[in-house]
Amino acid sequence: MPGSGEPGWSAVAQHAAYPFPVKQFIVYTFARLGLFVASYAVIIAIFLLVSDEGPLPTLWPLLAAVVVSSIASVYLLRRQREQLAAVVERRAAAATRRYDAARSKEDETEG
Repeated sequence: MPGSGEPGWSAVAQHAAYPFPVKQFIVYTFARLGLFVASYAVIIAIFLLVSDEGPLPTLWPLLAAVVVSSIASVYLLRRQREQLAAVVERRAAAATRRYDAARSKEDETEG
């Protein structure tokens, strides 16, 4: 990893290993944002159809969109969330292995 000082890690290899986890994070994040925007648009559209009031309210449609998009994301974004979780789990396991290897190497050099 960058700045880790591990021999054999070139900057190109580090960069090549990095985009996939970021891709999953970006896909999931933009899907969540898209769901929020769509929920907000539907709520505003319903308000405009039902109400004859002039000014649009600001706070309650935002809060309703947060609730609706959060509930919808549990069902609609399950696959993306599981893919992101798998990537995070793999990276955490790799970091744990590197940490344990460095710690055991340090213990060997001390004793």
